[in-house]
Amino acid sequence: MDTESDNLLKQYSKLLGNKVIKRVQKKAKEFENYNILHINATKFGGGVAEILHNMIPLMQELKINVDWKVFTAPEKFFKISKKMHNALQGNMDIKFSDDEISSYILQAKSSYEQIRPDGDFIIIHDPQPCPIIKFAEEKKGKWIWRCHIDTSNPNPHAWDLISEYLPLYNALIFTKREFAKEDITTPIFQITPSIDPFSEKNKQLDENIAKEIVEKFVPLDLPLITQVSRFDPWKDPLGVIDVYRKVNEEIPIRLVLIGSLAHDDPEGVKWLEKVKNYAGDDPSIHILSNLDGVADLEVNAFQQVSEIILQKSIREGFGLTVTEALWKKTPVIGGNVGGIKLQIENGINGFLVDTIDETAEKVIYLLKNPKIAKKMGEKGREKVKNEFLLITHVEKYLDLFKNLSNP
Repeated sequence: MDTESDNLLKQYSKLLGNKVIKRVQKKAKEFENYNILHINATKFGGGVAEILHNMIPLMQELKINVDWKVFTAPEKFFKISKKMHNALQGNMDIKFSDDEISSYILQAKSSYEQIRPDGDFIIIHDPQPCPIIKFAEEKKGKWIWRCHIDTSNPNPHAWDLISEYLPLYNALIFTKREFAKEDITTPIFQITPSIDPFSEKNKQLDENIAKEIVEKFVPLDLPLITQVSRFDPWKDPLGVIDVYRKVNEEIPIRLVLIGSLAHDDPEGVKWLEKVKNYAGDDPSIHILSNLDGVADLEVNAFQQVSEIILQKSIREGFGLTVTEALWKKTPVIGGNVGGIKLQIENGINGFLVDTIDETAEKVIYLLKNPKIAKKMGEKGREKVKNEFLLITHVEKYLDLFKNLSNP
């Protein structure tokens, strides 16, 4: 292991105190000889991959044997799984053909054969590989399905496609307990996602360096309002542009929309074009992606330098970009939905909003009241420190393993 990962516990100790670290180490010691396996669809793009990239070194430093495997699948499958993602989040217009259902199940069989999951605790992330468990000839270890999306009001057809596999699991994890349907009999655990405070995306940057990074892409002559999200209808990027236009009538601002095009999101490119067309030729709207050289460090700088971060989601499993911004003491205005409500305490560390008009009103309020904005930012960092750091996330997994290990 490299020096940086070897020092993770030391860094957390400085941040949170020795008592917290010793408690986590004590819990981890019980599972030193256990094998943990994470399985998901991609190692690049999206919150799940980001969390696992950061979580694996921390679990290893805690002397836990942990592995992470992904499966390969044709593009056709990811189009189906994206449809499923949208349907599970509440798009009631989506229907699945017999061919799509068959492809979904056959891919799970292929994924099982590619990976041959083996471990004391096997964690399957999200709907794409959910049916893998069906193909385990002999189910060894404890199997856990981790749902990262808001399934509080799912399309019944989509829910039926995964619900038959849920009783096969030993435990289910949802970001909010309310996301799980009431008729589920498998034990349910609420575990929120998390950020790594020492990663490239979240480490503290010198203010001048952060500004220099941002100025490579956007002038800093006006207040900066930024939304960092996938280009996706659930993130309401067109609504964000409408907010900008309303605010801009009263206070000149610049809007930045930053998105990452992920391997398992075939809709991303289409929505990026839609957003660009909606923005038109307005020179104060800046649309950036990883294709423009905006990676973790650049996102960090934008989140730190912006006056306000928006996350105007219509549905949101959690919203790690909210967590990231709160950690950087930047006030966040977020959609009054899903996991965002776990993070933003309305009027304390940001605002929860339902409409374009309300969002614009709160943006103007914070721009006109910088002292209140600063105080909200400080409260935001405190909230993340107490609840949403990676080491807390790992501790919750350890508590779950303990629970499943008890007879």
